Amino acid sequence: MKIHREGTGLLLTLFTILFIVNVTLYHTSGRNTLFYSVATISAILFLLVLNFFRSPHRRFPFDSEGLVIAPADGTIVAIEEVMEHEVLHEKRLQISIFMSVFNVHANWFPVNGTVKYTAHHNGRFMAAYLPKSSTENERSTVVITTRDGVEILARQIAGAMARRIVTYAKIGEPCHVDEQMGFIKFGSRVDIFLPLDSEVLIEMGDKVTGNQTVLARMQKKSDQ
Repeated sequence: MKIHREGTGLLLTLFTILFIVNVTLYHTSGRNTLFYSVATISAILFLLVLNFFRSPHRRFPFDSEGLVIAPADGTIVAIEEVMEHEVLHEKRLQISIFMSVFNVHANWFPVNGTVKYTAHHNGRFMAAYLPKSSTENERSTVVITTRDGVEILARQIAGAMARRIVTYAKIGEPCHVDEQMGFIKFGSRVDIFLPLDSEVLIEMGDKVTGNQTVLARMQKKSDQ
């Protein structure tokens, strides 16, 4: 299992601390109930954090042109028409994916194109499944212009446990669905804002897989 680069430093630090604690306890109290209890808790804690930072190798298996691919693992918690006020200033179809601490937390680009806009906003850390988290929580916004000239907005949102959002997207650079857009540490959400005429291919409550599940199909300009 590959470990994401965002977790390497934390995992090394955690392992060092747990190793020191367990070795110290072993030398001071020996092999007693306390030592075995602490050792067991330490192992479980380390494995949970290790699992959180797993980074599976994924490639979308089909032609992705015109499709919107899930940027993250998780559960669909919103499919609704909203007004996007930050960048697009127009009505859009919002699809939201909630990631629990047990999901892979790497984020992929949802479409192919060129990065037009990026921004990071400080904010609150309320539960990521709440509707207000999209505009009030700590968040990073990325706008991608597809080859057909359609602008797609992806927003990484921190949750109650998340304290750091990492975004790799850079303005002017090309992007592809097989490339990682960023990473969010510990429980979070990703919103996608699509044109209103997009054909939605998922339903509320569906479990989706980042860079594998097709969320929607966009209308070609020739079809509009």
